[in-house]
Amino acid sequence: MVISGGTDGMGAALARHYLTAGDRVTVIGRSRGKFDALVAAVSEEDPSALARSRFIEADLSLVADSRRVVDRLLAHHERIDALVLAASFIRQRRETTAEGHEASWALFFLSKYLLVTGLAPLLRAAERPVIVNTAVPGARADAVDFEDLETARGFTFQRSNMQQRRANELLGILAVDDIPNLAYITWGPARLVRSSFAGDVGPGMRVTAAVLGRLLGQSPEAAVDPVIRIIDAPAPGRAAYRGATELPLGTGDRHGSDAARLAEAVEKSL
Repeated sequence: MVISGGTDGMGAALARHYLTAGDRVTVIGRSRGKFDALVAAVSEEDPSALARSRFIEADLSLVADSRRVVDRLLAHHERIDALVLAASFIRQRRETTAEGHEASWALFFLSKYLLVTGLAPLLRAAERPVIVNTAVPGARADAVDFEDLETARGFTFQRSNMQQRRANELLGILAVDDIPNLAYITWGPARLVRSSFAGDVGPGMRVTAAVLGRLLGQSPEAAVDPVIRIIDAPAPGRAAYRGATELPLGTGDRHGSDAARLAEAVEKSL
């Protein structure tokens, strides 16, 4: 199993679960210290967890780092049974990376595109491959502006967020077309999750998230229960869930043509 964003929140909860279950887990993240603490805690009960865990330090808002992660995984893994895309860092304002990409688009979509397409050979080698993409499903079908993928014109947090979510649904079309036995799940928690808030946001959003998280939020372990069931018994094809509730996915020529158009535009931008 490969988990991006596997040192915090729901990603860390999944890493702990599968290390405890005896699986091999590779975590992609920015904090070696958090990873070491996670593995040490599991190793107290099962010392073999240390040998079954790997860490790749990377900033997935950088295309170069995403490519490096792919190259390392291809070099050191024979297959990937499950790929969980859970890296997150919320930005309310438009920021540009050192590579010139809009930072949220680079983290929440470009990195996922590169991991999904680049790791396809390892997913094909698995008997029942599954990708869980924690991009909340349900964006409008017209949310992607193909002429302005990086929201250079009229950036708002809502517009940026909706575009990323819709693009990740279209990525599922590309993925299952390439790997017919793949289960590609677009998933979001049913309600707030209590976890550390990673992001560059104003005090209002930070305080609201902290207060509501304490009052109404569920633990990361409870939130990922439906994800574990999906990973353990994947069904080929695309699906979308909020918590354990399956949601309808759009179908038809428009969706396929939009997916192809998105791939063409992204390849040009890279």
